[in-house]
Amino acid sequence: MSIDTFSWHRPGRFGFPPVSPAAGPATSRAFGRTLAGVRVALILAALTAVALTSPGCAGPKPQAAASASSLPVGVVKAIQMDVPVHVEWVATLDGYVNAQIQAQVGGYLIRQSYKEGSYVHKGDVLFEIDPRPFQAVLDQAKGQLAQAQAQLYLADVNVKRDTPLVKERAIAQSQLDTETAAQMQTRAAIQAAEAAVEQAQLNLEFTKVRSLVDGIAGIATTQMGNLVSPAAVLTVVSQVDPIKAYFPISEQEYLQFTSKLLKTKTSAGDLLRTSDSRALDLILSDGSIYPHKGKVIFTDRQVDPQTGTIRVVGAFPNPGNILRPGQFGRVQALVGLRQGAVLVPQRCVTELQGTYEVAVVTAQNSISIRKVKVGDRVGSLWVVSEGLAPGEEVVSDGTSKVRDGMPIKPTVETPQPEGNR
Repeated sequence: MSIDTFSWHRPGRFGFPPVSPAAGPATSRAFGRTLAGVRVALILAALTAVALTSPGCAGPKPQAAASASSLPVGVVKAIQMDVPVHVEWVATLDGYVNAQIQAQVGGYLIRQSYKEGSYVHKGDVLFEIDPRPFQAVLDQAKGQLAQAQAQLYLADVNVKRDTPLVKERAIAQSQLDTETAAQMQTRAAIQAAEAAVEQAQLNLEFTKVRSLVDGIAGIATTQMGNLVSPAAVLTVVSQVDPIKAYFPISEQEYLQFTSKLLKTKTSAGDLLRTSDSRALDLILSDGSIYPHKGKVIFTDRQVDPQTGTIRVVGAFPNPGNILRPGQFGRVQALVGLRQGAVLVPQRCVTELQGTYEVAVVTAQNSISIRKVKVGDRVGSLWVVSEGLAPGEEVVSDGTSKVRDGMPIKPTVETPQPEGNR
């Protein structure tokens, strides 16, 4: 098809007015040349745009974009060292002696002679019960004893007088026998009266309720004016220096310890003891370490079949009575030495749904997220038992920002091992 024909069938294209056939051949040829020039200009413009937008012509990327792809992070090298192996158990503190203070006689409480929560000594009077009824019983018992003594005096006189008369046959032998039996009965009555006096005296003394041990006296469970009975507990006095710590260990741990003791020919009663009797540390509920070390004093006689644990009892010095019965804590014992353990700062380890991960730096300065198994904590460091080799670098600062395969810009830090507890 010729340009002329195309122009007749597509009038007004590219904004030009349609050309009439009456314009003649010259006009048609001029219009065709103009249209061809427009097409060439459009093609050149398109090629120029493609060339300008191609990667080869865009020029080099800015250096800032390249550096932004590498995240700056702090890294540390996993260190290897021998660390002590500690085991911890939940412990409950209790008094070395807990004496329940009960009245031995019944009556009305008329006085409380101690300050609640204060330190009391053995023999101190804590409570007083109305003594008047017991004083009356004592007086009555003493009167009955005096009567029996008077009867014995009469019986002695009768026997002494009639004994020679029987020899002279002045009186019958049966009369002397009766008087002798009365004398013996009177002596027995005196013994009973003396016992009654002693019992009455004890009951009178029992109206003063005394402490049985040295220790801290607790809160009174009754008030003055109350009628108390011998079954009522008035308060509790606890000896807290030293103080006991009860902690259960599993049957498996017990067997491990006893197997070591058998190798050293040590009695099972010396469980967890070492040449240094201060074998136990006490970690209080606020996380602080109690300054005085303790020792194991005995192990229970049986394993609890319901929990599968056996109870061990330790003792800690308690100057100043700082520790009190009922407190909770954790008892820590040194049970061995782990040689060549791999450690990293605790901040390097991330816990995710019960698993632990570290961000390992590869030779290409990229991140490799690796699952690990962790062990004991040593100060601010954490023992990694599996998944990490000594000398490998792990992210210590910026662990929440890195992802697997991400390029980084590492800055090496040096972990500082802390002293063992």
